[in-house]
Amino acid sequence: MDKNDTYILERQVGFVMRRAVQRHIAIFSALIPEMTPTQFAALAKLCELGQASQNELGRLTSMDVATIKGVVDRLRSRELISSAPLESDKRRLMLAPTRKGRAMYRKYVAQATEVSRQTLAPLDDGEQRQLVQLLERII
Repeated sequence: MDKNDTYILERQVGFVMRRAVQRHIAIFSALIPEMTPTQFAALAKLCELGQASQNELGRLTSMDVATIKGVVDRLRSRELISSAPLESDKRRLMLAPTRKGRAMYRKYVAQATEVSRQTLAPLDDGEQRQLVQLLERII
């Protein structure tokens, strides 16, 4: 077999990205133990927007229908978000952060920034910007 034909798992982009995500999640879990990254992302986006439909929130946080439903259910059960039917279309559920949800977001927003800082810490400032720009190009 030619050396160029050899498949080396550790050099495959998906493998390397998965390892980077695992590292990121471990840092997140250590700094923000009360919620998952997907829960924080949904809560942060709702705090930014004020309100959104469940479908819109899923799109804006890049979560599929099943994932966003589970995230919303867990956030709602913890009383971090509220839901109500849209006045003009009762089938559409509108979500909003509760006072408790906004407080939770404020409690962890600095740690969330620190998660990103620690994840990218092995890189210098220019490499950090370049990595994020390159990743944005492939999504």
